[in-house]
Amino acid sequence: MLSTITTVRLSVTGRVQGVWYRGWTVGKAQELGLSGWVRNITDGSVEALINGPKETVDTLVALCRSGPPAAQVDGIDVTVIDLPGKGGAFPSTEFQPLGTFDPSEMPEKR
Repeated sequence: MLSTITTVRLSVTGRVQGVWYRGWTVGKAQELGLSGWVRNITDGSVEALINGPKETVDTLVALCRSGPPAAQVDGIDVTVIDLPGKGGAFPSTEFQPLGTFDPSEMPEKR
């Protein structure tokens, strides 16, 4: 049976910057074979976009509710970007940390 592919956006609040939250998230995503990115936001939160089999994405989301030992997650908002079964937003299975993210570097939509 084929797994359905989904993409979700996470917004994580609490003590999640300066505590290795992004690096930890990338490591867990790589272990699980997921795609996407993670970045710090100027308001102190962390944002991530995660793509892969729904069950595996759900596993990472559950892990992100606690994060690494030094983190204190106060809240996590999950937004489904790509409904399960639609093929996913990312063609690769490589999860790359972006560090800082500049929206001006994104290609324009046509």
